[in-house]
Amino acid sequence: MKRTFDFFLSLSGLIFCLPIILFLVILLQLTLGSPVIFKQQRPGLHGKPFYVYKFRTMTDERDENGNLLPDHQRLSKTGMLIRKLSLDELPQLFNVLKGDLSLVGPRPLLMEYLPLYNEEQARRHEVKPGITGWAQVNGRNAISWEEKFTLDVWYVDNQSFWLDIKILFLTILKVFKREGINQDGHVTAEKFNGFN
Repeated sequence: MKRTFDFFLSLSGLIFCLPIILFLVILLQLTLGSPVIFKQQRPGLHGKPFYVYKFRTMTDERDENGNLLPDHQRLSKTGMLIRKLSLDELPQLFNVLKGDLSLVGPRPLLMEYLPLYNEEQARRHEVKPGITGWAQVNGRNAISWEEKFTLDVWYVDNQSFWLDIKILFLTILKVFKREGINQDGHVTAEKFNGFN
């Protein structure tokens, strides 16, 4: 039932948002150039890797040694606005259609984090990751990693169709309120280095 719900809602979302998607493609092409889509490998269900898609919001500016500049220096003004409105997430609807993502589930983090999880934290991979999740509507990037993982595992143990509906509704409210987008001192959130 969840897969059917995901498929039809993401397809409807893509059709409804098509004018916005086309506008963003043109805007990013003019301001940042190609490619307009950023893709990165992330762990999916049971940690199986897949490529997640987002609209690119950063430049490729590098220092004199060829290393990428810090995120806050590469985030463009256009990219900042797109992130504030959560429009950079729209290409992930294609991930949902493909079956890599669900609309609701723990957010897919970086592959490099996998060996850093303890046994309880790793349980977040017992379900398919999502575009939004319980942690996103309860603080997003403004809460600690420990709190995020606790919320993710709570979702794994309590997932239901009606909980997903509630999370989707709360996500819409969060987007309009623009809450929890950044963690203090970071473009999004600080890097996870594991717990001692």
